Amino acid sequence: MDVPVLVEVTRGPEVESRHRGEMVVVDGTGNLRHHLGDPESLVCMRSLAKPFQALPLLTTGAAAAFGFGPEELALFCGSLSGQDFQVKLVEGILARIGLTAQALHCGSHPPLHRPSAQALVQAGEKPTALHHTCAGKHAAMLALCVHQEFPLEDYLNPEHPVQRLIVDAVAKMVGLPPERIPVAVDGCGAPVFYVPLRHIALGFARLAGAAAGSPAAVLRDACLANPRHIAGDGRLETVIMEALPGRVVAKTGAEGGFALALVKEGLGVAVKIEDGSSRPLNPTIVHLLEELELLTPEAQEALAPYHQPPILNHRQQEVGRIKAVFSLTG
Repeated sequence: MDVPVLVEVTRGPEVESRHRGEMVVVDGTGNLRHHLGDPESLVCMRSLAKPFQALPLLTTGAAAAFGFGPEELALFCGSLSGQDFQVKLVEGILARIGLTAQALHCGSHPPLHRPSAQALVQAGEKPTALHHTCAGKHAAMLALCVHQEFPLEDYLNPEHPVQRLIVDAVAKMVGLPPERIPVAVDGCGAPVFYVPLRHIALGFARLAGAAAGSPAAVLRDACLANPRHIAGDGRLETVIMEALPGRVVAKTGAEGGFALALVKEGLGVAVKIEDGSSRPLNPTIVHLLEELELLTPEAQEALAPYHQPPILNHRQQEVGRIKAVFSLTG
């Protein structure tokens, strides 16, 4: 099946580049509502799995035992920007479980939030694991280990009991047996999962429609209440969730992945940019929300900078645009 063009990049009056990709919209029983490309395309979930990876904290009682509330639960689901308020919350979580940043095995990189990265440089400080975009996910894994009395030193091994809990939770949400989910290694060293695009969307539809009080609903509601912990200031996931309060859980994954849990509609959406580029992702997602008729006037205004971003030359002159060109209705 041909992979459709989702986004065109213009320079002057002509198209200079094109980005192809696939997307799926399903309901909570997995019925296809819309799709472009092959719904069964195998996709590495990367950070799209984070909301599902956090579920064992609730099902084992670890979240209750450590007193983790909505802020902490949302942070466990997020791909963090390394802003100070996120770093402090990760530190607090680790302190609550009797550990320090030394226990995090995710490595380190500069904060994704540029002002935070610049502030570190100006202070003469180096980034630590606390600034890593996956610091929240790793803190969640360590909390599970402490609660379940699992060993800490090898918690990223796919055969570690904490990772077996996690893959079972992911498998249940996406509607596949664990043995049908190929496992690889993410950028942070944690196991990561290959799942057909339709099943990723199903997991987010189940998150959207989870029954009140269920672990998935508790996690969903925590995310809805704390959009700044799902990504960070200025990033599309957070902007969408702030612009459509209580309506959407938005989640990005590396290599051009994105997913949405549409709460009112009970739908799940999964998108994969074929070449893994981040450049076409924002226009794709905003146009998709527009196609689904979800954007209020206020949301349209908030998301306008992400819809058809300009191409600027080195003199800061607009010379082109990045435009989504697909239609869900054919």
